[in-house]
Amino acid sequence: MKKNSLGLRTSSRIAGGLILSIALGPALSAQKPPWKGTISNESGVVVVKNPKKPVYGEGAFDLEEELSIGKSGGQPNNLFSRLWYLAVDDEENIYAMDQGDTQVKVFDKKGIFLRAIGKKGAGPGELLNPNTIFITSRSELVVEDFIRNLTYYTPDGKYLRALSTVGIFPVGILLDSSGRIFALRNIQNPEKPGKKVDLYDQNLNFLKTIVTVPERRPDPTLIEPFRPGIQWALLNDGSLVVSSREEYELDVFNGEGKLVRKIIKDCDFVRITDADVKQRVPKLPEGRKLVVPKYFPAVRSLTTDDEERIFVGTYEKPAEGTFINDVFDSAGKYIATVALKGKPQVWKKHKLYAIEEDEEGFPVVKRYRVIMIRFDQE
Repeated sequence: MKKNSLGLRTSSRIAGGLILSIALGPALSAQKPPWKGTISNESGVVVVKNPKKPVYGEGAFDLEEELSIGKSGGQPNNLFSRLWYLAVDDEENIYAMDQGDTQVKVFDKKGIFLRAIGKKGAGPGELLNPNTIFITSRSELVVEDFIRNLTYYTPDGKYLRALSTVGIFPVGILLDSSGRIFALRNIQNPEKPGKKVDLYDQNLNFLKTIVTVPERRPDPTLIEPFRPGIQWALLNDGSLVVSSREEYELDVFNGEGKLVRKIIKDCDFVRITDADVKQRVPKLPEGRKLVVPKYFPAVRSLTTDDEERIFVGTYEKPAEGTFINDVFDSAGKYIATVALKGKPQVWKKHKLYAIEEDEEGFPVVKRYRVIMIRFDQE
């Protein structure tokens, strides 16, 4: 690391799979850079329109690797078969879902293995197809056993209970800190196909449908690998952020499920290459037609942090294996970008937890210290 004339650390190398970059140009002065978007109110919904360029350019974040768990040659408990999802509690213990071993592996903030929770099976506290994991405000660890149930444990691994999800057949689950359940479901109407997000209380009692996303009736003769999917993430206050279109637009629903904000950003769409097509469809099945648009959807992924910022993964690649993530503040203003490798999972207490691969292709948990450069003078 070196320091620039303002005393801020800078680096342009790729370290630990992340591009660390602080680029403070002459445009940055003692004054806070102006945001050049607009905010309006349309029928009670706040509409935030952002320009292509962020407020702080690429200089708002610095990321320093602090911890790596799962490197090849490590202890057996520190190796992962198929690392899929992460959760982090208030003591900075790390809960890593290893789908290959059908269990959650728990590590303390120093990366020391503490325990494994769950095992393969169909009995109480056992798991068949574990997917996502969550930690509630009551310090319960919740494991989504895909299309089967939600399994609840204490942090030390004691089985508490299970809620069957067979009746609602969710294709995705999110839990807020209070334990309310957001379920992404297919609409069971062949005349009006699509998906919807339903909200349930902590006992899986239906509360309301938050959003419905219509889809074209599926054509079994077509393969469309680049159709936009639904990306979603929860904010700390129980608000839900959803992206479901090809365009760069985020819908924010409050804790009661009411649409309260739209975040829109001007962008240049990323062209789909022949290599992208071959990666997704190595071989076209006989009798099927491949449909490929010119461009990727604007939004690749969504994550949020504990300060209500929204991180939008895009398809823009500044270097091989990395993707640009756009950063929006709690008001929906586009403030910065950061290039990441792998799957960013948790942003908490100025730390980023991500799933990556090491130089030998083994899955690892990475933790980075997030340094947010602020310009507080108005």
